[in-house]
Order: sequence, then structure tokens, then C-alpha cells
Amino acid sequence: MALRAGVYIVPTHRWYIERTVWLIAGFVLLISTTLALLVNRWWVVGIMATGLASITVAFTGFCIVGNLLRLLGFTPMLGERAKKRGNFYFMQTDRWYLERRIYLAVGININIASVLTLVHSLWWLSFTGFVGAAMIWFAATGFCIMANGLYWLGAEPRLAPSPDRPAVPERHAPAV
Repeated sequence: MALRAGVYIVPTHRWYIERTVWLIAGFVLLISTTLALLVNRWWVVGIMATGLASITVAFTGFCIVGNLLRLLGFTPMLGERAKKRGNFYFMQTDRWYLERRIYLAVGININIASVLTLVHSLWWLSFTGFVGAAMIWFAATGFCIMANGLYWLGAEPRLAPSPDRPAVPERHAPAV
């Protein structure tokens, strides 16, 4: 398998459902990590809930936060187009594309770190804090370390702008 070159950056020209979910999940991770460190280690339950939600999205496409955002008027970029499941938001699950792999990897990793926090050491919270900060950075800038690692290894992204669709829409002068 040939390694891919370049940098993978998701579109940041608008706040779509998936990008906003990353932002919210990042804040939940940072808040839960801080509370687990400073108040009581059982606050890792918030981290684990975020991890389980991420795994659920990866396997089923259903996202509670995504559905709430849809009700608030946000639109998806990875929402299912082929089949309607009521009036709910479901992320595409037709194949294991890059962004779907991120949901799965993040969910598994932060749940493992949460269990290790409970049974071994509070130092594992440094990992969940890093992931939370990375998710906020990803939502804000479109750049993710893990996404680029998967991209360089050959995972196909769905949010990458194609040559005929620029990441930032062109602005045209108004017609006179």
C-alpha cells in the first residue's frame, strides 16, 4: 500500500452537524476530565458516555447530539441521503470512510483511558484531556492529527473538498 502525501483538512466554511458535534464532544471531554481530576475520579463517566456515543455513531450512524443540532437548524455533510429513517439525522454508514473511523477510534481510546483512570492512575486523564483539546482544535481549524494519520495511510475521506468543489465557497460580486 502506497502512503498518501498532503494534509487533510475538513471544510470549515460553515458549522455543519458533524463539525459542531466534534466541538461539543471536545468540551464535554475537557469538562469531564477536569472534574475527574479536581473533584472525583467518577466524573470519567462523562468521558465514557462521550466514548460510547462516538462508538454508537460509528456503528449505527445515530447521534443524539446530531439530532438535537438538526432540530436547531444545523445541516449535515455526512448525513444519509439514500434512505429516510423518519425525520432523524443518521451519519452515513455505507462503508468505513476516514471520518467514521475517527468516531470509532476516539470512542474506543477514551473509554480505555477512562477505565485505566479508574483502576490505575489519574495520569490517564492527560490523554482524555488531549483528545478533548484535539477535538476542539479539529472543529475550529479543520485539522486533526489522527485524521491525517489515517489519511496518509490511505483512508478515504468524505469531507475532503474535491477539485471541482473548493473548501471555501467562492464569493461573487452582486449582479448590477
